[in-house]
Amino acid sequence: MNSLKNIKMAEKINKLITHNGSFHSDDVFASAVFSILFEKRDQDFEIIRTRDEDVIASGDYVFDVGGVYDENDNRFDHHQVGGAGMRANGIEYASLGLVWKKFGKEICGSLKVADIIDKRLCAPIDAWDNGMDLVKSTHDTAPYFLQYIFFSMHPTWREEDINIDEIFSKAVKMATEILKREIVQAYDMVLAETEVEAVYDQTLDKRIIVLAKNYPFEFILFNHPEPIFAVYPRKTGGSWGAKAIRSDLKTFNNRKDFPEAWAGKKGVELQALTGVSDAVFCHRTGYMCTAESQEGAIKLAQIAVEL
Repeated sequence: MNSLKNIKMAEKINKLITHNGSFHSDDVFASAVFSILFEKRDQDFEIIRTRDEDVIASGDYVFDVGGVYDENDNRFDHHQVGGAGMRANGIEYASLGLVWKKFGKEICGSLKVADIIDKRLCAPIDAWDNGMDLVKSTHDTAPYFLQYIFFSMHPTWREEDINIDEIFSKAVKMATEILKREIVQAYDMVLAETEVEAVYDQTLDKRIIVLAKNYPFEFILFNHPEPIFAVYPRKTGGSWGAKAIRSDLKTFNNRKDFPEAWAGKKGVELQALTGVSDAVFCHRTGYMCTAESQEGAIKLAQIAVEL
């Protein structure tokens, strides 16, 4: 039995229990959720990894072990017969999702932000842990999933002198940083939604949406049927981009690509093809063009819309 501690003062220490031995993304990220939760509350905690039933029974919070799901008693296991329920989309809960369902809003300060994190991060991890496929392989390889990062940290058959609990502690720290960044991204995406929707409402020709900042517009404009391209200031170089809106967020398919004749062209060659004097580049797959000015990027989008 080993523990990961965050103890600052001589007050009550919240005792968090999860299983020992190998670890997976759901118990690692559930630990990260608790780390952020108690940091936010300014409370001390200790994560104990064990399968000792007496120790489990003594825990203030128990997750991914114990055979019980009762959020009122802070028990968050999903391995029992019948599991621990599922989301409306059919994805069963694992320990991460159960913990997030109770504490996500408190951590984020927003139910909308918490729901984004559940859909983006928690549900895919829960699906994996419950043996549910979310993607279909079309090639002789597969995506490199977030879970593989933590699998790579496990000792191999030759690494007999590595302490698995120390590795778990490193994994939790990594997951905590990832989760914090995802919360920031989700929070700012919610703020951006108000701005992008306002521009959409005010735009007469909604096929091209011109934005004053580099908002995460893809997930917002996808919800409207008219937008084909978005024009936006790029984060570096002072240039402007024109990007195709996807027809399916789960693929790279777009509502319309930039003309095939432009694909891969840049500089003088692209300028000659388009008549846009400050055109810089068109991606070889046709999903994005750049220009030195906002006017140039708008013109590229306007030409592409009409072709």
